[in-house]
Amino acid sequence: MYTINDQFAKASRQFADNAAQANRLLLQNAENAFALQLATLEENTNAAFAFIGEVVEARDFDALKTVWPKGLQVARESAERNVGTAQEVFGNTLKAGEAIGRIAKGQFETAAAEVQAEVGKATKAAKKATR
Repeated sequence: MYTINDQFAKASRQFADNAAQANRLLLQNAENAFALQLATLEENTNAAFAFIGEVVEARDFDALKTVWPKGLQVARESAERNVGTAQEVFGNTLKAGEAIGRIAKGQFETAAAEVQAEVGKATKAAKKATR
């Protein structure tokens, strides 16, 4: 039978291992989210500067009227990219949360199985002692 210190040490190691796995998942998710958002920002900035370049080249009101729809298109595409990125980041965060939940569930199941095994051993020992 395990001593209390051995059981505590084993449980502490399992907890530390699972916490490290969860932290790795969270860090990977944060890195992925940052990369996605940075890429979207880069695309939106490039599109905005390209549009500003066209606006600066417009010399009269008629040229500005032809550039105006392009500005609306740039704004719409930027908004669509932002929404798409936000949805992708949210989906990845949900997946990371599910993975962390599976890690926690596995730890609880392992602990429950160990407790059941110890109870079974104690029950058998108690039956032998009463005979």
